[in-house]
Amino acid sequence: MEQLLSSSFDLLSSYDPVHIRKGLRCLEGFLAKMCLQVPGNNVPISSTPSRHDQREPSIMNGTGAVSNRPKDAAFREFIRLQNGFEWNDGQTNMLILSTLELIQGMVLLHPQSRKLFAREIHMNVLLDLLDAGNSGSVQSATLLTLVCGLMDHPANTRTFEALEGLATVSSLFKHRETPREVKLRILEFLYFYLMPEPITTGVATATSVSPSKGRASPQKSRDIRIDRSTEEKQRMLGEHMHNVEALVADLQESQPFGI
Repeated sequence: MEQLLSSSFDLLSSYDPVHIRKGLRCLEGFLAKMCLQVPGNNVPISSTPSRHDQREPSIMNGTGAVSNRPKDAAFREFIRLQNGFEWNDGQTNMLILSTLELIQGMVLLHPQSRKLFAREIHMNVLLDLLDAGNSGSVQSATLLTLVCGLMDHPANTRTFEALEGLATVSSLFKHRETPREVKLRILEFLYFYLMPEPITTGVATATSVSPSKGRASPQKSRDIRIDRSTEEKQRMLGEHMHNVEALVADLQESQPFGI
């Protein structure tokens, strides 16, 4: 049984849709056998139930109900493995927290590494960790990692904005079940986000169309400003949250980051 579940989870972790569908069929077959098998009948569980299995009368007369399963050895084994999986979720959180702490230290010791978060694929990983379904400790650590990753790198902040990062953070703040500690972290992050950014330029290449040939040809590259002022970011954040003006006024008055 453990081997069957492990193989199914391996298939579900694949990026290949064919493997994912196969993993889903394996789990479906496993659960079908578990539900349809008559208690006390220790028939080995396979991953490919037949159509006849799906029509067994046990599901109709109630003999396959969960309340009748405690004495079933296969069902007890399933519960044991599933409980272990739930316990492993705590281990997963610990691994995520350790990883986030390492990233924080890395970008503080080696600021050039922050350029990684200008790429959408890496920024998306952090935004996914801000999902309301994750633990509060993971959410808080992710917000701190964002601060470390965005610091003095406006290009990273533009990527954060382009991926609806403001909407993600605002939604988490307004979520009723978000812990108070996480909401305080979000306020700290917003104070940081609203700070003035260092003047930063990026390279932009313009194109022109030749009147004679009708083809686009690259022109000389030019530098453009990619940093944004507090006022610009205030307007952007105001699309997702109310009373942003009070945040800006408090930021300017208290100067929590020494601005």
